Amino acid sequence: MIDLRQIMSQGRKRIGLFIGAGAPTSIRVNAEGKMDPTGSALIPDVAGLTGYVVGQLEEDDRKVIEGIKGKLGSTANIEAILTQVRRLAQAIGSEQVYGLNGEAYEKLGERICNVIGDRVASRLPNEENPYSELVSWIAGTQREHPVEIFTPNYDLLLEEAFERARMPYFDGFTGAHMPFFDPVSISTDVLPKRWSRLWKMHGSLGWDVNDDTIIRTGKRNATKLIYPDHLKYDEIRRLPYSALFERLREFLATPDSLLLCSGFSFFDSHICAVLDEGLIANTHTAIFAFQYKNLADEIAATKFALKHPNLSVYARDGAVISGLSGQWQPGQLPNDEWQDIRQTFWQNPSGGKPAEFLLGDFAKLTRFFALIQAQQMRSSAVIAEPDAATSEPAGKVA
Repeated sequence: MIDLRQIMSQGRKRIGLFIGAGAPTSIRVNAEGKMDPTGSALIPDVAGLTGYVVGQLEEDDRKVIEGIKGKLGSTANIEAILTQVRRLAQAIGSEQVYGLNGEAYEKLGERICNVIGDRVASRLPNEENPYSELVSWIAGTQREHPVEIFTPNYDLLLEEAFERARMPYFDGFTGAHMPFFDPVSISTDVLPKRWSRLWKMHGSLGWDVNDDTIIRTGKRNATKLIYPDHLKYDEIRRLPYSALFERLREFLATPDSLLLCSGFSFFDSHICAVLDEGLIANTHTAIFAFQYKNLADEIAATKFALKHPNLSVYARDGAVISGLSGQWQPGQLPNDEWQDIRQTFWQNPSGGKPAEFLLGDFAKLTRFFALIQAQQMRSSAVIAEPDAATSEPAGKVA
């Protein structure tokens, strides 16, 4: 963690962030939308979203989905269900499956998207929050390479955080009236370094198709352009996702790159295939996966890390590093300054509970980033302040 702090503070390494569906669950709000640690998740994870969507549909739709889940397995999430609904819409025509023909399945897919859109359209709280702290860290360092953020989430929380901080970012769209998707701009790297890159791997609220052009509407409604089936959608709908996945491949293929994952379960086969390919092809790329649960519960991430020594999993009670798994055993601290740093990622609970690594929680991870910048600013201020007796720089951090 000391080494990671050093890397994150210098601004020289090419850094990417992969923010999964577990990240928004770290923001807890009350009924008024205010930050409240005892409140509910601002946006649920994929499992919670699946239950919500199914619960909001009409009874006839729920019966169809239960039939689909019976074929996919009881643990199938809403993205797998939506993919199957769209496949049926394209494949069966006038034939019927579970009482619906192809046209009816297309309408069912639209209803599912609308419910998803209603649930993930939540806005960031006005108070300080993990997303604002993340953007503060990005903005606080002069960088040789732009920070690239990859996310399968449909929400607009990252966009809100960047815009509230007046920080520029590029998401593949260009224009003012109806910004349009430009895949050529994604494949090049000619924008200013202070412009962060934001790649929505599974689409986003507000994306739409207008006259064979993919546009960003600026609205918060859901369209068909969220989580498409990559293999069966026509070219105009496949294009943004193929370009965005290719960008992830290019990032992993770049020498000396570091990708930090948070809130990602490693169950998404499309994304894991790209990660697998990148880690094998480029041994100079590293991935740090910060997982919320104990190591034994992070089955998919652990299995992935045991196959790839350049992917490290940091779980609550242990880790997989360089292909080896083990429990945490913190060593002796060399000085008091390290104790302050350890408190940003390690907790010794009272009452005999086991100590825990904290950064699997997205909120704790972004606070870890923000504290790096805050301590840098404090150090600079102390060093620059003249000593009253000598009129020389103090030269020592308080």
